[in-house]
Amino acid sequence: MVLAGDFRNGTTFEMDGNVYRIIEFKHVKPGKGASFVRTKIKNIINNTTMEKTFNPSEKFEEAQITITEMQFLYNDGETYTFMDNNTFEQLELSKEDVEDILPYLKDNMNVKVLSYKGKVFGVEPPLFVELEVVYTEPGIKGATSTGTTKPAKVETGVEFNVPIFVEIGDRIRIDTRTGEYMERC
Repeated sequence: MVLAGDFRNGTTFEMDGNVYRIIEFKHVKPGKGASFVRTKIKNIINNTTMEKTFNPSEKFEEAQITITEMQFLYNDGETYTFMDNNTFEQLELSKEDVEDILPYLKDNMNVKVLSYKGKVFGVEPPLFVELEVVYTEPGIKGATSTGTTKPAKVETGVEFNVPIFVEIGDRIRIDTRTGEYMERC
């Protein structure tokens, strides 16, 4: 059992015959009245998202989620193919299934595939990924002002804001939870 007061991002639970995953949560303690938990939850069976408030003492059955370590093999234009690192079985997912991680997805990258009763509902990349900068405007010599950024296109085809000293060919580390530049590798 999981209490609503213990909700965290990524928590999965069963409610009204459906399985939900917490996308966002906030514990609210108003000046008057009882505290409550404001959430944004996703139904992993039919992919709908909704906002709901809970009493912190409400109890829910925790959903049993299977997490499988898989390696991304390739994209053929329509499907993305992953291989189980233990059994070598392959799994094909549609672009909609992996849409959230496309900015970070590289060939041979290990990811976690999340499923509930055999139905895949999510793919999680590593917390940090290293990507090569393929295009960015040149930085200004001697410009060391902190906080100044510029767009840089990386090998996956996505742009991230990076400090002005980053140049083409540099490898950068990106936090996949926030999509923010962390450091040059």
